[in-house]
Amino acid sequence: MSVAGFTLATICARGGSKGLPGKNIRDFAGRPLIAHTIEQALACPALDAVMVSTDDPAIAEVARAAGAQVPFLRPAHLATDEAGKLPVIEHLVAHLEGQGQAVATVVDLQPTSPLREPADITAALALSARAGLVLSVCEARDNPYFNLVEQGADGIVRLSKLAGFARRQDAPAVYALNGSIYVWRRDALAQAARDGLWSVPAAPYVMPRWKSADIDDLDDFDYALWLYQRHGLGAHLG
Repeated sequence: MSVAGFTLATICARGGSKGLPGKNIRDFAGRPLIAHTIEQALACPALDAVMVSTDDPAIAEVARAAGAQVPFLRPAHLATDEAGKLPVIEHLVAHLEGQGQAVATVVDLQPTSPLREPADITAALALSARAGLVLSVCEARDNPYFNLVEQGADGIVRLSKLAGFARRQDAPAVYALNGSIYVWRRDALAQAARDGLWSVPAAPYVMPRWKSADIDDLDDFDYALWLYQRHGLGAHLG
């Protein structure tokens, strides 16, 4: 692939998780959790490089052993609880650009979403011509047209979107961001880092609910592992 078409996979994995300490390198189905995402990315021919941004030497060691590049340890100001992911990705891309690499597309993969498959990454990339950002979603369990309510100043709850649907099936489909995959055009990433994510037109890549598990605490971890085993992912991942 030409330099102009360089497609980078980024995996942002901060140390110091409070919900589940050490979760990014915790054993998940026989491999460190982050290794699953790295292996999925490495299995996608359209990705020219897979790089991990972390502040944690232990995560860096595991990531390199799994086949990812770790070009530096993330500076402390980008590794706090308050630090957003967009500045972290922008920091990594700017580092590469400072070395003369022209990055066209950035595919950010959340390491706490181990149930995606390489085909999901490829399919999301295939949608990238539609918008500056493609983000993965799943159909939401609750719907603001049917059973999501908001409390008004008078203390009374009302449907978030009053439309009079008597059946959930009649209400418009709504989606939840699952955090698994973000495909950024380089200019869109710069705009979002400056003006916020929703300043960029975004197209959805719809994933099944079961693939959308996001690990934050031990309950999430156990549920994701159950789903991994139930769907037989170990038979064809890694």
